[in-house]
Amino acid sequence: MALLLPIIVFAGMYFLILRPQQKRMKEREAMVRAAGIGDEVATVGGVIGTIVAEEDENVVALEVDTDVELRVQRRSIGEIITKAEEADDGSDDADSED
Repeated sequence: MALLLPIIVFAGMYFLILRPQQKRMKEREAMVRAAGIGDEVATVGGVIGTIVAEEDENVVALEVDTDVELRVQRRSIGEIITKAEEADDGSDDADSED
């Protein structure tokens, strides 16, 4: 009976803390893998730029200003601000309204 309480506490911690954290990590990994050329991204350091090249599976080149590119590790991407397809769709709508 005394051994049952620690087992219940551990199981509760697993389902309340560890499982959601693992789910968030998998979602973040999927987001980072999905980032591609043309996507506007923000790094965890606060740098905002557009992916212009993928050097290998772990390194991408970000264009942060005209003729200014930074090489960053893919895992340093904190969020995707705008996907390339969304940016293309938005510019087409703006052109058709003029």
